[in-house]
Amino acid sequence: MKVLLITPPMVQINTPYPATAYLTGFLRKEGYAATQADLSLELMLALYSRAGLEGIKQALDPRVASPAVQFFLENFAAYSACVETVIRFLQGRDPAVAHRINRSDYLPQGLRFRVLTELDHNGGLEWAFGENGDLDRAKFLGSLFVDDLNDVIREGVDPHFELSRYGERLALAAVSFDPLLEAVDGPTTLVEEILDRLAEELLRREVPTVIGVTVPFPGNLYGALRIARVARRVLPEAKLILGGGYVNTELRELSEARLFDFFDYVTLDDGEAPFLAILRSLKTGRSELLRTFVREGAAVSLKSDSHLHDIPLKDCGTPTYDGLAVNRYVSLCEMVNPMHRLWSDGWWNKLTLAHGCYWKRCTFCDTSLDYIANYQPQGAKLIVDRMEALMRETGQSGFHFVDEAAPPALLSALSDEITRRELSVTWWTNIRFERNFSDDLVDRMARSGCIAVTGGLEVAENRLLKLMDKGVTVEQVAAVTARFAEAGIMVHAYLMYGFPSQTEAEIIEALERVRGLFAEGSVQSAFWHRFAVTIHSPIGRNPEKYGIELRPVVSSFAQNDIPFVDSNGIDYDRYAPALRAALYNYMHGIGLDDDVRVWFRKFKGAVRATKSIGPELSLP
Repeated sequence: MKVLLITPPMVQINTPYPATAYLTGFLRKEGYAATQADLSLELMLALYSRAGLEGIKQALDPRVASPAVQFFLENFAAYSACVETVIRFLQGRDPAVAHRINRSDYLPQGLRFRVLTELDHNGGLEWAFGENGDLDRAKFLGSLFVDDLNDVIREGVDPHFELSRYGERLALAAVSFDPLLEAVDGPTTLVEEILDRLAEELLRREVPTVIGVTVPFPGNLYGALRIARVARRVLPEAKLILGGGYVNTELRELSEARLFDFFDYVTLDDGEAPFLAILRSLKTGRSELLRTFVREGAAVSLKSDSHLHDIPLKDCGTPTYDGLAVNRYVSLCEMVNPMHRLWSDGWWNKLTLAHGCYWKRCTFCDTSLDYIANYQPQGAKLIVDRMEALMRETGQSGFHFVDEAAPPALLSALSDEITRRELSVTWWTNIRFERNFSDDLVDRMARSGCIAVTGGLEVAENRLLKLMDKGVTVEQVAAVTARFAEAGIMVHAYLMYGFPSQTEAEIIEALERVRGLFAEGSVQSAFWHRFAVTIHSPIGRNPEKYGIELRPVVSSFAQNDIPFVDSNGIDYDRYAPALRAALYNYMHGIGLDDDVRVWFRKFKGAVRATKSIGPELSLP
């Protein structure tokens, strides 16, 4: 029995999404012949080539007259001449070309290069990279080149294409399977033709008997369906399994039988035990499954035999990237902010320190689901053993610990174990900004190789932090982030607006606090999220406690986010332009001394001009 695990397009292209690496390592430990492939990367590389650009040129819709498309056509020869060289440079395989990329006459500079004018107001590229930062400067310019081409593909060839997502709008809040099915069955675009070809070549080369496809995000579902459609045609006897984060949150009440025209099994939560149960059932002929949907006649049933149990994280084995080419991944630097670029720049070996969340009380979070509720920490020695194994395999010493919230006690033990073994590694992870991050712990983390942490400041207001049971205060977050900054560890803050009962004053006060953290150097990067109610959160289960009224939509397919009405009647979406513009500038070191009210003046209608927002700050 041969197993092939596939990551469908699109996810970030600088490093593999870890699901297939985790599952491949586990299945090999259990004695199965498992391999893996990243069609997200392969699709990107096929498009960003001379042949790919020629195909894009031929496929462009003649009715599209967007500036990006017109610039591409006018400068096609220049794009074609340098595209493969730029990609090779971004893969880290041709550093000498940085000198040419940094010359203004080498790359065709489309609309994305307008950001250079914005940077000129703050010292230009010299401010961002200094006089000798040739490689980083070239990576930034090369990334703008890549983004220019992304715009051309999206606007002129396939409206569903993005570099980190594909067909996302089809899967977001997909209350019906019809739009996805219509897209799969409809006329094909160039992108779809290339994906179908890549999938067929992969399947004919590997000839698996079992195919597992992970869908971590909405922007992977459409690609997964196309791959499954090809597999049904090329290998009609193969069994197809669907799983991943999107399935775990959106399809828990699955009743759409047509999905099983594409997949034989749909698994929930951690994939190791359900996948193993399927393989054993196929081998023995006895149908003994764990948290797995199957189609029985015209109906969908969830099978979960009571004697089957999950496998503890510590027993899942070491992930492996075998089969995925380390030197073919493409690093991007789309923003000069050093913290923000970590997600898209560089290869990061992915590991999990602890399954689930040790806090698991935030009222906006999916606390009822296994990936949050089932907390299982691992031992530091086992984690570092796995780090050493991955370093030997990949030749890379960078690690991203992808925890929901890494526990301070485990980070303490991990830092000490790394230091004890005298390992030279670089790592970053997600945390809660809690008081247990003392000066001593933060210093030991830095000495062991920690370069960055991410965490939720959320609404940046104490009343609302208490209402969401976050377990931190604004003052505490400020103190903890300052400790990290003093130790040379970068900080990214997740921010939220539109939380139930949030007032106009609290939104603007939150921006003022965020400005202060940037100005003090305690936070280097951040991102605003619009609050959403999910059916798996405490707020979704008890909306009346938070002063909101749910307006659920009848769904025959995906179910997660629930539309709602806040009793305070505020239209939170009108604040988004001001909040995001301010944050974008703060991340570039611009506007840190300005009164935050300037952002709301620039976006008229964002706030009511007579509203008081605090004793020292009021709107004009």
